[in-house]
Amino acid sequence: MNDFAINFDNVQKAAVRLTGVAHRTPVLISRTVNRLSGYQVYFKCENFQRAGAFKFRGAYNTLSQLNAVEKAQGVVAYSSGNHAQGVAYAASLLNIPATIVMPTDAPKSKLAATRGYGAEVVFHDRMTEDRAAVAQQVAQEKGAVLVPPFDHPHIMAGQGTVALELLQDVPDLDALVSPVGGGGLLSGCAVAAKAMQPEIR
Repeated sequence: MNDFAINFDNVQKAAVRLTGVAHRTPVLISRTVNRLSGYQVYFKCENFQRAGAFKFRGAYNTLSQLNAVEKAQGVVAYSSGNHAQGVAYAASLLNIPATIVMPTDAPKSKLAATRGYGAEVVFHDRMTEDRAAVAQQVAQEKGAVLVPPFDHPHIMAGQGTVALELLQDVPDLDALVSPVGGGGLLSGCAVAAKAMQPEIR
């Protein structure tokens, strides 16, 4: 028994929920990177994912598990970009009202995309306000479900499907390298990778 927030079964179930909804993104190589690094490097290209990033996976996995009452009450998220778009797009597919707390200086392209997916945007000043606190207040006022950007089991399990797909396509990897912001992607991918290939680093 371990104390992890998720296990491989959670990632596998997330993959089922995402089948036919999320893109199975391509795995590409770069001869230049291989030559410079001295390794065979494979890139899981989540820039081709719906809404433009892996964040859609966790968002859809989370929202699809809400009950009917929660879906009717809507969701609230906070993000300056990719999580905002992921939640907004997932909510539009599931007919869930979405409100996204974004900074006043959010990139215009991210703001336009979030609104384009049908979400309401509430602004906060990143210099004087805590975005999580603002989102929590908005969620309480609306009676909505708060969808955090990384530190939630359903988010992590959804992001873990990135590694699940990668190792299905390239099963003999020696190491998995992941970017880290909040840690949701790394957490989910580490669980999936270690379950599928225990010797992987």
